[in-house]
Amino acid sequence: MGLYDLAEPLAREALALREKALEPSHSDVAASLNTLGNIRRKHGMLVEAEALIKRSLEIREKVLGPDHLDVAQSLNSLAIVRWRQGKLAEAEPLLKRSLGIHEKALGPVNPDVATSLNNLATLYVDQGKFGEAEALYRRSLEIWEQVLGPDHPDVAASLNNLATLFVDQGKLKEAEPLLKRSLDIRQKALGSDHPDVALSLNNIADLYRKQGKLAEAESLLKRSLEIKQKALGPNHPDAALALYNLGVVALMRGQRSTALAYMRRAIPCFEGTSYWKALVEEDPDIAALRGNPEFRMIVTEVKKHAAAKEKREP
Repeated sequence: MGLYDLAEPLAREALALREKALEPSHSDVAASLNTLGNIRRKHGMLVEAEALIKRSLEIREKVLGPDHLDVAQSLNSLAIVRWRQGKLAEAEPLLKRSLGIHEKALGPVNPDVATSLNNLATLYVDQGKFGEAEALYRRSLEIWEQVLGPDHPDVAASLNNLATLFVDQGKLKEAEPLLKRSLDIRQKALGSDHPDVALSLNNIADLYRKQGKLAEAESLLKRSLEIKQKALGPNHPDAALALYNLGVVALMRGQRSTALAYMRRAIPCFEGTSYWKALVEEDPDIAALRGNPEFRMIVTEVKKHAAAKEKREP
């Protein structure tokens, strides 16, 4: 059982208690809706997450006004859901509005402004707007270092994201020291079993894979997988991403049967998420597998299961 499995019943109970004790449009009800929506998103339950967060946003706009910081929080949560659904064009204006609220309320040098900048920059990366993304990442990093100091986990997040952008552009030498500094900060500040440590391990592994250091990449990915499965549960899409990446490394090493074994475990967890299109359908790193009969059977089985599930739902 992952940490979010433990958090969900508590969030549901809190929401139920508040709905019973308070008016349905109370701001505390909206806070619980947003919290539960974010947990559902982390479980990959995007339809349920969207409904909860939209209701939270509607309450907050009505009760608190359109420029309240809690409205910015719900806007950001909804944007991330749309993003995970692959609806990048719908996510962008939500993130821009959230950033505008934060800057107006808090000023240009504030950790919450840095978070908004970081989120918008990451969306720009997914849209291929690398120049815009780098500018926002650098501004975000500058704010966090100025306000929180050089060893804060938010600094690590900013370093990680800037480095990942460099990797995407093939700037591997520039990326490596940033990724290693990010990992060092996270291990010291959060502990060795934190999901953010797993993220840093995954990203360094991706760098090593691109440098041809496949044994080192595999070792880091196995450690990342162990952390993610413990924190998120074995079937979470983000845990499955480590399995998928291990499959990619195995394929690069000529170990096709091992690669397929990893894919059989990973691919069912991607159904209904943005990982499906980006990885299963389009990732060039597994192009050599797509014509394989066993790989096609894996994909077909997942699609059949999804279709059957859709028919059962009211």
